[in-house]
Amino acid sequence: MTTTATPLHPPTDPATALARARVLVPHLAARAQQHDATGEFPHADLADLRAHGLLGLMTPTRLGGCGATFADYADVALELGTGAGATALIFNMHASVTGALAHTPDDLLRQLDVPDHFLTTRDRLLAHAARGALYAVAMSERGTGARLSRVTTTYRPHDGGYHIRGSKTFVSAAGHAHAYLVAARDATSTEPKISYFLVPHDAGVRVEPTWDSLGMRATCSHDLHLDAHVAPDALLGGIEGLALPLAQVMPQWLVASYAAVYVGVARAALHAARDHLHARALHTLPAVRARIGRADAAIAAARLAVTEAARRVTHHPGEPDTNRWIWRAKLLAGDTAHTVASSLLEAAGASATRRGHPLERLYRDARCGALQPATSDVCADWLGVATLGGNPEQDTEVARW
Repeated sequence: MTTTATPLHPPTDPATALARARVLVPHLAARAQQHDATGEFPHADLADLRAHGLLGLMTPTRLGGCGATFADYADVALELGTGAGATALIFNMHASVTGALAHTPDDLLRQLDVPDHFLTTRDRLLAHAARGALYAVAMSERGTGARLSRVTTTYRPHDGGYHIRGSKTFVSAAGHAHAYLVAARDATSTEPKISYFLVPHDAGVRVEPTWDSLGMRATCSHDLHLDAHVAPDALLGGIEGLALPLAQVMPQWLVASYAAVYVGVARAALHAARDHLHARALHTLPAVRARIGRADAAIAAARLAVTEAARRVTHHPGEPDTNRWIWRAKLLAGDTAHTVASSLLEAAGASATRRGHPLERLYRDARCGALQPATSDVCADWLGVATLGGNPEQDTEVARW
C-alpha cells in the first residue's frame, strides 16, 4: 500500500489536469508492456498521477482539488487510457468513489435525510484524495458479479460501529489502496438493504492474490476478504440502504465511467497499428487502409457518444435521457474497443500477435471492455427495454442491480 504524498504542484483547474494527463501519456505507454508482462501494480504510474495532483481531480477546489465535472473526468480518463489501460482503470475506480462523493447533489442528500455529520466525513475523504490517497471499489462477488441486490457480504451494528464480513473479487488496486468502497447487505434485514462503506485498508482486510487475467493485467484486481470492524462514519451517506437508489438515479459511475477508458485503449490500438503498418510497408495496401479508416470512424463515433453522455451528466444529471446516453456510451465504447483492436491486429498480421508487441497487449486489454460491468449485453438489453417503452430498471426477469 503506497503512502500518500502531497502533489508537487497540485493543479487548480480541470484544464491544467488534462494538460498534465497528456504529458504523462508517453511515460505510461513506455511502462505498460512491462507492467502487463509481470502483472505487477504500476507503482511508477500511480506515483506520477499522485505527483501531478490527478488523484484530486474530482475533489472540489475548496478542499485542494480541481473541482472537475464528469465531462472533465471523461477527457482525462480517455488520455490515460491511451497511455495505459490498466492504470486508467485504477484511476477510474478511484474517481468513481471521489466523483460520487463530490457530485451527489446536496439537495438529493437532504431528500434522503442524510445527517449533517456525513458532509464533514465527505469533505475529509475528498481532501485526503487531493493529498494523494487512493480509493478502490469492492463491489463484485464470485457467482453474482456486480449486481448490488445479490451481494452476500454482510454488515451489522457492532461496538458502536459496524462489522463487515464477506469476500469480493475484481478489486482493482487490491493491496495498494488506502480504503475500499464496499457494498454490503444488512445481515438483520430480510429485504435487500444494501449500503456502502469506505473501509480502511488496515481495518480487517486481507488480499488474496488471484489476479491472472487475459487483459488489464496490471490492475491487480485480486480478491478481497473482509472481517472488518469500522467506525460509524465509514457508512457513506450516514444512513443505510442508499446503494440501490443511487445506482438507479446516478448510474454514471457504475456504467459510463469505464467508457472513456476503453475509447482511449481503442485509440492506442490505432496508433500502434499505424506505426506497425508503416514499419512493415503495409500501409499502401487498400484493404489495410480500409481497416484503418473504419477504425478511425468507429473510434470517433464512440468518443462522440462518451462526450455526449458526459455532457449530459454534467448539465442534466439523473434525467431519463441522460441515463439512456450513459448506457449507450458504455455499450459503444466496449464493443468498439474490441472490434477495432481485432480488426487492426488482423491488418497487422501474425507478427503482431507475439507477446511483447503493443497490438497484442492492446487487443487483450480492449477485449475486456465489453465484459466489464455493465457488460455489452446488459447495456443493450437496458436500451432495448427502454426503446420498447418499458422500464429498464424493473421490467426484466433478473434484477438489473
